[in-house]
Amino acid sequence: MAKPSIPKGTRDFSPMEVSKRNYIIGIMKHHFEKFGYQPIETPSFENSETLMGKYGEEGDRLIFKILNSGDYLDKITAKELEAINYKQLTGKISEKALRYDLTVPFARYVVQHQNEIEFPFKRYQIQPVWRADRPQKGRFREFYQCDADVVGSTSLWQEVELVQLYDAVFAALGLVGITIKINNRKILSGIAEVIGASDKLIDFTVALDKLDKIGEDGVKKEMLEKGISETAINKVQPLFNFTGSIQEKIEKLSDLLSTSEEGKKGILELQFICDNISKLGLQAATLDLDVTLARGLNYYTGAIFEVVPPSSVFMGSIGGGGRYDDLTGIFGLKDMSGVGISFGLDRIYLVLEELNLFPKTVISSTQVLFINNGESQAFEAMQAIQKLRAGNIKTELYPDVAKIDKQFKYAERRNIPFVVKEINGDAFVLKNLSSGKQLSLDFEGLQKELGKI
Repeated sequence: MAKPSIPKGTRDFSPMEVSKRNYIIGIMKHHFEKFGYQPIETPSFENSETLMGKYGEEGDRLIFKILNSGDYLDKITAKELEAINYKQLTGKISEKALRYDLTVPFARYVVQHQNEIEFPFKRYQIQPVWRADRPQKGRFREFYQCDADVVGSTSLWQEVELVQLYDAVFAALGLVGITIKINNRKILSGIAEVIGASDKLIDFTVALDKLDKIGEDGVKKEMLEKGISETAINKVQPLFNFTGSIQEKIEKLSDLLSTSEEGKKGILELQFICDNISKLGLQAATLDLDVTLARGLNYYTGAIFEVVPPSSVFMGSIGGGGRYDDLTGIFGLKDMSGVGISFGLDRIYLVLEELNLFPKTVISSTQVLFINNGESQAFEAMQAIQKLRAGNIKTELYPDVAKIDKQFKYAERRNIPFVVKEINGDAFVLKNLSSGKQLSLDFEGLQKELGKI
């Protein structure tokens, strides 16, 4: 028999890892709901036509297709099989696909349920997504997305709130010193306009977004390869070393974009968000204007965000998002503006692990193990366990009558801090496995001692 395995790009999670992930998700959910976001869930798979063509050619290639059930070759002729036109065949043998992200299914949900939704609609969604990407460190084929979006409002107060939401979640996780980078796609459009590269906007923004990865020379090389002139690149030279306070950066942008109406709109939007965040204040984060921030998804139309951890942690972004003015238009519902952010669960997990920020209570499971000393005492133990559990104390009975040493070793390997060695009448002999201290307590005393954990 072959050794069991799992598909590349997927993972098993141990009890400790699941506890830590649930801790992060629990804090997210708490703050999502505190800010008025409502939970929804969408199916793991969608009709192929819902997903295909929404992420560009590269995205389409990474979508996991699901074979039709039954005889999936039933509709294929021998001639079509011989031609081996995979794109034509795929449409006939696969009518469904695993979701690639949560945003497009959310847009589909809004359009499909528009008559049941009260707008503006604030939703959060925490579910797995799948991408047929090449697995590598920090990149998986199955992973969770944690999104919060508002649709049906153009108000910039939504952007202000989303910055506050990021800050509230990271403050609750104890992750201080993060930076929330902000930019605006209208500013990027304005820059492309004033340098005479409006027809190359996508190529320009995609290359600029790679500045932190491939450096200034790499960005310039990519722009030249995409047909952006050297004259245009020289005009954006100041962007490669754009320093100063947010206000100083906005003033520099105002000068650069004085001839672009689109660019000036972006500056006004940025000014509103940054001014109000400055007045309201943040607990764990610093807001910074990064004019090279473009983000890869082309549906962003206004403010864009990216969150990076403290500089002491060598990690990519741990969150991102932005404003999209007509995402639901892909399903026929026009002029429905939205804005949303996403939290990178896996990367946040790694950052908290590296900085040792997980509370000890997160990884503690059972608080006390009752030693099994035989059938008669096992029943007494179960009576006590029932009462302790009613008092929210996590308690177990070792299920088998076994050597005491074996039962103690089991408790140690499980990191269970206390063991009830035996029951003598109304007295419980409790041992602290860390200190070795042993107490004989009545039930009330036992409950009180275990309640200190």
